[in-house]
Amino acid sequence: MVAPLVAGMAIAAAAYASRYGVQAWQAFKARPPTARMRKFYEGGFQPTMNRREAALILGVRESTEADKVREAHRKVMVANHPDAGGSHYLASKINEAKDTLLGQTKSNGSAF
Repeated sequence: MVAPLVAGMAIAAAAYASRYGVQAWQAFKARPPTARMRKFYEGGFQPTMNRREAALILGVRESTEADKVREAHRKVMVANHPDAGGSHYLASKINEAKDTLLGQTKSNGSAF
């Protein structure tokens, strides 16, 4: 007498659990897609560039090797080169960021 009652309750619990699971899955699939874009640095440039700002501009870490810095510089520069419609100001900041990370700073700041 007890065994059929326990079996019935187990089946009912499994049915409710599967119903809840199906509803949760449908709600998950129906939600609007969200943009999973990388959060970029918001803010202006510092008067004199430091290693942190240079790393943020190039999208690398401050302790990245020189060849990775050059590769990142090339990728960012291709997208922002003045000959391809980019800004001269941004190009100078990108070059300054590369020089700062490579330890080749020649002047106190940007040309602008």
